[in-house]
Amino acid sequence: MVYSSPGVRNRPISEYGQIQSPLFPTPFLAGVCKSRPLDLVFIIDSSRSVRPLEFTKVKTFVSRIIDTLDIGAAGTRVAVVNYASTVKIEFHLQTHSEKQSLKKAVGRITPLSTGTMSGLAIQTAMEEVFTVEAGARGSSSNIPKVAIIVTDGRPQDQVNEVAARARASGIELYAVGVDRADKESLKMIASKPLDEHVFYVETYGVIEKLSSRFQETFCAVDPCMLGTHRCQHVCVSDGDGKHHCECSQGYSLNADKKTCSAIDKCALNTHGCEHKCVKDRTGSYHCECYEGYTLNEDRKTCSAQNQCVSGTHGCQHVCVNDRAGSHHCECYEGYTLNEDNKTCSVRDQCALGSHGCQHICVSDGPASYHCDCYTGFTLNQDRKTCSVIEEARRLISTEDACGCKATLAFQDKVSLYLQRLNTKNILSGRFPASA
Repeated sequence: MVYSSPGVRNRPISEYGQIQSPLFPTPFLAGVCKSRPLDLVFIIDSSRSVRPLEFTKVKTFVSRIIDTLDIGAAGTRVAVVNYASTVKIEFHLQTHSEKQSLKKAVGRITPLSTGTMSGLAIQTAMEEVFTVEAGARGSSSNIPKVAIIVTDGRPQDQVNEVAARARASGIELYAVGVDRADKESLKMIASKPLDEHVFYVETYGVIEKLSSRFQETFCAVDPCMLGTHRCQHVCVSDGDGKHHCECSQGYSLNADKKTCSAIDKCALNTHGCEHKCVKDRTGSYHCECYEGYTLNEDRKTCSAQNQCVSGTHGCQHVCVNDRAGSHHCECYEGYTLNEDNKTCSVRDQCALGSHGCQHICVSDGPASYHCDCYTGFTLNQDRKTCSVIEEARRLISTEDACGCKATLAFQDKVSLYLQRLNTKNILSGRFPASA
């Protein structure tokens, strides 16, 4: 597992001893960097090929890395394994909990002898140093186990298998090669990706400069603070240089875990709108009501509106409010509702035959009429039926009693016909039977 900070990669070191500048300068790192707690073991080669002055450079390199760490029982714990043809554990992870005593212990380390038993040194660190008894923290603590191996020669034992077992046990291996170090062996030792775990310098004179590189590697840089997170909305720091992205209210995180999309709450059916949910461009929504209803103060439920009272009905004459929050239009007496169900037209009651006049219906204008009678008849008090005028009866009777009888009979028959013709029977085509 790689524990380097997001976005920070260890760029290659020139094989001519020139170290490229770090991604972030040290003063900048001091402001945004806090080292993560580690169980860190230095495995240093002190074979005869390493001259005393060069070994001092190695110890300076170790001390400078220690300077960048938060040393303590709850912070980073450091151990040193010294090797040549033999292996010596200089001190365990639980030995020093203060930075000054730790650096003094590093300063007292002396070279061993001939030989370069790198595989044996890795095995010793794995089996005797990275243990709970020796001060390493258990797997449940999630504290990274890291080993930095410094060598200038070719291993005289097999490192491939033992390094693989160390990596499989959860130890992250960094390999630092100096001068005549075998580069293929460095690759066999180190964890992947190799470009982040393998370093090479031409001389011990520049190894000290690698301390800033490891400061970057062990630094828990806050990407939210650096602005390198690429979160579209909100960056949340999780500690140890880790972060995650979140979205503003009304948005959801996309599959790329960085960008956000507006949540369609209308589609999710979580809006609570009684009638209609309308999606807004901002990723929010609002509620609307069906026609004939108004939105209540809770902005979700609806109440039927009295359109007749509000004056939005459009009825020409009379608006009648219905229970369903709707309405219908009606017309004044003498008028009929047009096809648009809103406007009204004058109704000709004489033409409709609903006037009730016995003889004649006379239209007086919009929705008005009066009844009239034929000659020889007079309108009764009901203003609808007609009666024979008495003077006409007496005139006929004085001239000819026989003729009078016949005339009266004829008048009665005519009156009966007229009465029947002015009823609705005339509309259906039915005529009264002959007398």
